Amino acid sequence: MPRNYSRYQYETSPRKLEPEYTPIKNPYKGKKSTTKRSKPKQAQLKKEKIKTIKYLVIGFAVLFFICYRNSQIDESFAKIQELKSEVSEVEKQNAQLKVSIENSMNLSNIEQQAKELLGMQKLNSKQTVYVTLPKSDYIESASEEVVIEEDPSVINKIVQEIKNLFK
Repeated sequence: MPRNYSRYQYETSPRKLEPEYTPIKNPYKGKKSTTKRSKPKQAQLKKEKIKTIKYLVIGFAVLFFICYRNSQIDESFAKIQELKSEVSEVEKQNAQLKVSIENSMNLSNIEQQAKELLGMQKLNSKQTVYVTLPKSDYIESASEEVVIEEDPSVINKIVQEIKNLFK
């Protein structure tokens, strides 16, 4: 682009350069019109908003599920701890009962309770009865013969019934 020295400006502002071609002005610039280009952008923006909302809802649902599951676990853990404490109490009571049973199994305690509650007394010499037994063997042999009956077959049963009819 050659400089044009013939035009000299005496002002302080710089000179304006003119392009070698004339630019074509956009006929649509400055007009407000709903063209086909704006609709896809609006639809795309709506789709993006819906997509974002879906992700947020899914995220909140996942967080809610995690919180709910943790609360269930906490409740289960509390129940388990409560049951364990009850078991330990029952075991302590069981051990105390065993000790009290062992203490009450003392021969003097049994004798004392028999006298007080049941009115029992010790045997004296007047209450003893002596029995004389023969010195022979106490086992007696069976005088009858033991017969083991087997289940007869069907034919043997029929034959026995016929014999019994003719007797």
